[in-house]
Amino acid sequence: MNRLIHEKSPYLLQHAHNPVDWYPWCDDAFNQARESDRPIFLSIGYSTCHWCHVMERESFTDNEVAKLLNDNVISIKVDREERPDLDNIYMTACQMLTGSGGWPLTIIMTPEKIPFYAGTYFPKNTQPGRIGMMELIPRLMDLWHNRRGEVQEFALKIESALNNIDNLIPGEAVNASVTDRAYKELFNRFDEASGGFSMMPKFPSPHNILFLLRYFKRTGNEKALQMAEKSLFHMRLGGIYDHVGFGFHRYSTDSKWFLPHFEKMLYDQAMLAIAYLEAYQATGKREYASTADEIFGFVMRDLLSPEGAFYSAIDADSEGEEGKFYVWKEEELKVLPGDDADLITDIFNVKKAGNFSEESTGEITGSNILYLTKPLEEIALEKNIPLNVLQDKISKAVNILFLEREKRIHPHMDDKILTDWNGLMIAALALGAKVLENSEYASSAIKAAEFVIEQMRNSDGGLLHRYREREAKINGNADDYAFFIWGLINLYEATADARFLELALQLNDYFLAHFYDKERGGLFFTPDNGEPLPVRKREIYDGAIPSSNSAAMLNLLRLGQITKRADLERYGVDTAIAFSDAVKKMPSAHTFLMCGIELLLKKGS
Repeated sequence: MNRLIHEKSPYLLQHAHNPVDWYPWCDDAFNQARESDRPIFLSIGYSTCHWCHVMERESFTDNEVAKLLNDNVISIKVDREERPDLDNIYMTACQMLTGSGGWPLTIIMTPEKIPFYAGTYFPKNTQPGRIGMMELIPRLMDLWHNRRGEVQEFALKIESALNNIDNLIPGEAVNASVTDRAYKELFNRFDEASGGFSMMPKFPSPHNILFLLRYFKRTGNEKALQMAEKSLFHMRLGGIYDHVGFGFHRYSTDSKWFLPHFEKMLYDQAMLAIAYLEAYQATGKREYASTADEIFGFVMRDLLSPEGAFYSAIDADSEGEEGKFYVWKEEELKVLPGDDADLITDIFNVKKAGNFSEESTGEITGSNILYLTKPLEEIALEKNIPLNVLQDKISKAVNILFLEREKRIHPHMDDKILTDWNGLMIAALALGAKVLENSEYASSAIKAAEFVIEQMRNSDGGLLHRYREREAKINGNADDYAFFIWGLINLYEATADARFLELALQLNDYFLAHFYDKERGGLFFTPDNGEPLPVRKREIYDGAIPSSNSAAMLNLLRLGQITKRADLERYGVDTAIAFSDAVKKMPSAHTFLMCGIELLLKKGS
């Protein structure tokens, strides 16, 4: 047992019984590193990360590796979901040093928190193309003890590069030409066969969809709508969608949305629900509304906490095997009655030998991922079954399979409550309440918002980031404010309850007071009254979720229009101008900011 046993993070607790003498991120760790003249071994991951589990099994539970670490370094373990501020800094450093990144993130740094070596997953022993921990640590210690001057010189260069990473100065105002370029860049990357905007791996990137829907609305460009629809259509058919329990897995490892990375994240459910709802608004096609309903059904069944807020994620692994909970042997489908077993086996492409290969070995596994290759309307015609009859058969079969699957050992649930991800789900549920006229969604969004309001505020009215086991902790970051304010605005529009608008304005005032860059515009990721860190950055790139500045810009414009406050709209415009030079270099990397630009263009038309 090590110091992590006193933490609340499920990820840190997973490592609390490692033989590694872990510290959480704390002053004691850095003081001990300085006193003992040791470097820091920083390991960043999250509780539902498959390769984090692998590295723990291979290295951190191994006594030989633990002895090497304990004798030579101060080891710190960080949950990236608890501390996205730290993850942002050190992932940037890793990308600088190696050209790539990922989790687990491994950083070797000085006691002054400046990295001089970085990587991701390391096995115990060296493998082809990848050094092992047993070889890496002695090499680094030789460097630390015998070439300290080189280490310090290199660390200073990294520190300088990190401080210059956010050297953007305000550019010119953005206009319709930048959204045209964003559209063209997405068009050039679009996969005409399966939708999406990359080949493999393929991420849902719902903010791309949200931009394309707005671009279509303003310009009438039918191809923009087609790209959005094809992506949503194929995602819903593919294995990235859980056809038994509903909700989306994190991403697809192939180009056809077939073989997923099986973890389920709250933020993905929220952003994808919003995308399907807006597609329903744009087209009136009921299948989009149905998909949003199914996503909400999954979230409210499996991720809803007793307090009314939402848990963070469900692991990809169960019983030490990725995806084991979600896949099926052909004989397991014999629980279905009569001929429906053969029908369902055919529709969902189940094979006796299995329908996918193990990713690392290429071997057929004997297991099946349920997926569709065509819409049910086509299947009904081919099989000469009335569509409503086919839908009823599938619904009954899915219910039976769900009950069977519930008997299995479930993947680990990360039951921490995060303000930012809850903000996204509140925004999605509130939009669902409005678009689908569903009062249950409004009630659920209100309960989650009230939980954050009552339990996740600090003494000066600011937001706290994480809640677990009756403890709210860690100062809120820009994502917490941007996404929770977004949720409150959507709640106000769904319910016309003025208290949500008033709170959105109060939190927005706090956000601007403590995060806004008064010299260059835009919002820092961390507040001016928080923990001092090596770098204070502004985030603008849209990754798995929109950047805080993109979301904040849209919030500011919407709040300004609702309240007729020109100063808020000006802040929104200035936020776009603050990053305009970077955005113009690759507009499609900032599609949620493009949503804000589209709102400005709509107002000006």
